[in-house]
Amino acid sequence: MTAIDKYLRKKKSVLFLTTSNRYDKDGDNPKSTALAYKIAGRISAHTKVTVLEIPLLNIHPCEGNVSSGKGNNCGVKAAMLADPEKNPTGQIRCWASYNNPDDELYKVANAIFAADAVVFFGSVRWGQTNGYYQKLIERLTWLENRWASLGEKNILAGKDAGFIFVGQNWNGKNVVATQKQVLKFFGFNTPDVLFFNWQYTNDAYEESLESYKRAITAFEKFFGIDMIKFDKIIKMLRSIFS
Repeated sequence: MTAIDKYLRKKKSVLFLTTSNRYDKDGDNPKSTALAYKIAGRISAHTKVTVLEIPLLNIHPCEGNVSSGKGNNCGVKAAMLADPEKNPTGQIRCWASYNNPDDELYKVANAIFAADAVVFFGSVRWGQTNGYYQKLIERLTWLENRWASLGEKNILAGKDAGFIFVGQNWNGKNVVATQKQVLKFFGFNTPDVLFFNWQYTNDAYEESLESYKRAITAFEKFFGIDMIKFDKIIKMLRSIFS
């Protein structure tokens, strides 16, 4: 990951968005989340790094207003979140934020606005992105729709985006390639160095319990991460990079 470190150290502000999850009472954390904090620690002396764990936020599902019965009504000015504390820039225009006072997408949006580079971390499940990532990227559709369909300025112009996902045995490279195109559609810059997949095996039929245990060891060795140690210091890391 040294190439990623070297690239991100040149940025003034970097945002990591983690999207994989675990049951919070088990004291276990996702591998991709550990990787995000590992990289954050390595570059934090050179740039400001913020880590937001999406599963810890209350983010409502997308309402699908980009293709409703009225046509495309996503990201219109009428959907602007009318709360100066949540929407200090006035740029957040999402009906799900507007209609749900407890929605916390504003935390993500404001962090994106403040960052020079945004990197998504997560897990490949059933050959696709995990559910938290998919919910998040759908909720951010208004960012793309404002310029692609409404003809306004691309407010993501000049920002880099990356996608670093890990998986067990199937389709990881294709998932990364697809999401790179998605983020390009959004209007981000998508440098190759910020897109990466780690997958334990290319045998899609290797589903033994032993292989899942071996995958943890292989991941730890490849990235230099002790998952048990990480599970013990996660609260401290959250306080540092939140």
